[in-house]
Amino acid sequence: MTPTRIIHLENIHKSYYMGKQALPVLKGVSLDILKNEYVALMGPSGSGKSTLMNILGCLDTPTSGVYVLNNQDVSEMSDDSLADVRNVEIGFVFQQFNLMPRLTAAENVALPLVYAGVPRKQRMQRAMDVLEKVSLTDRSHHKPNELSGGQCQRVAIARALINNPSLILADEPTGNLDTKTSIEIMDIFSSIQAAGNTVVLVTHEEDIANYAHRIVRLRDGEIESDRRRHAQAVMP
Repeated sequence: MTPTRIIHLENIHKSYYMGKQALPVLKGVSLDILKNEYVALMGPSGSGKSTLMNILGCLDTPTSGVYVLNNQDVSEMSDDSLADVRNVEIGFVFQQFNLMPRLTAAENVALPLVYAGVPRKQRMQRAMDVLEKVSLTDRSHHKPNELSGGQCQRVAIARALINNPSLILADEPTGNLDTKTSIEIMDIFSSIQAAGNTVVLVTHEEDIANYAHRIVRLRDGEIESDRRRHAQAVMP
């Protein structure tokens, strides 16, 4: 059985404008990512990796080219349609955690379900289920200022998983963590991928990228190399 292609990028260009002057950031990126792959995006500052991540996450749209996410062409969707796709298809994990300070860990995890209109009792039950996946049920009633950096990132990962998305996007997820905690967080991503999720990770750290099974390097807005570290079975 042929593995399912979850991401298809075809000749993606992205330019920003200063007045009438175009500043090209992505210059014809084409890339396929399969369901259950674990991919790291790397590149020096200014290479375009953050812009590419924003396009993959439907936070931005390409100037030209085609982006198909899970069989939906999202290249030219309206902002409202993109917001719907983000809520259903994509789980985000950021370097800064982006937790609501007045909410408990469980309430932070359940937040995407509020926007989806899920009743509170169901929200909290699902939040506890995903907190268990990141070994944090015992801290479910604590607020972010009562948690360590690593625990905050576990909450953020659980929040990303709550909608059972097609794709987990992680942007420098260990950037604010010490080495020991970074290893713990990357082990969680490995277990998430092993359970069947597709994970795309942006990082500038080689040791973090090496957790992925495939490393795509960008330079000057183009793919410089695309290398699988070892054979990986991907789900059909």
